Amino acid sequence: MLENYTGYASLYDISMEHIPYDKWANYIDGILVQHGIDKGLVLELGCGTGNMTRKMADKGYDMIGIDFSEDMLSIARQGSEDREDGILYLCQDMREFELYGTVAAIICVCDSINYILTEEDLSKVFRLASNYLDPGGLFIFDMDTEYLYREVLGDNTTYMNHELGDLIWENSFYPDDMINEVNLTLFIKESGSNLYSKHEETHIRKAYTIDTIKRLLDKTNLDFVAAYHELTSEEARDKSERIYIVAKER
Repeated sequence: MLENYTGYASLYDISMEHIPYDKWANYIDGILVQHGIDKGLVLELGCGTGNMTRKMADKGYDMIGIDFSEDMLSIARQGSEDREDGILYLCQDMREFELYGTVAAIICVCDSINYILTEEDLSKVFRLASNYLDPGGLFIFDMDTEYLYREVLGDNTTYMNHELGDLIWENSFYPDDMINEVNLTLFIKESGSNLYSKHEETHIRKAYTIDTIKRLLDKTNLDFVAAYHELTSEEARDKSERIYIVAKER
């Protein structure tokens, strides 16, 4: 659900400490360079607190970051304050985003696409991506798979303890709709005290088959290029937990 990541924003980076942002950035940069894109404007959809946006800026791209959560963007802007990286952060819904011109590439990582819960809305994202890409520009996005939601997360509960707070993720999987529902409970330590405030959020993500992605891309003037197993140049597998889709503006 795109309206979430409110109370979670303050603990988001802590919960994502295990994410290999450097590897992700190197991987996506490699795909872009392979297709002749090594500079220019790049848009990140669902940029969150800007970790990936800043990594790509470090590689020489002129970055724009879009996210629906002003709380997340506030943290992203703080992260760019002393860097003079020129990143433009915009609070927009990826289903309705607007730019002043076209970009060389669009990226979307950390399963942000899975938060788009209907084919109709996903088509809106793809159509806008096509509209705002330079001719031949690339759209690269990752996705959690049905295998991850069904076999790995399933109906399991995950707990994380940190000096700034505690997080509890309670997962549920609904196979008929390929939906992963996460009931998130946060106990966030109040500044300067031993008191904790409780926040509850529900996050809903949907898995899509590669065939569905191909069909929707084709309808929105984007050519499917590849579906890669995470951080490789190999085809996606039945047991891939995260895959990368590469599409090109037609």
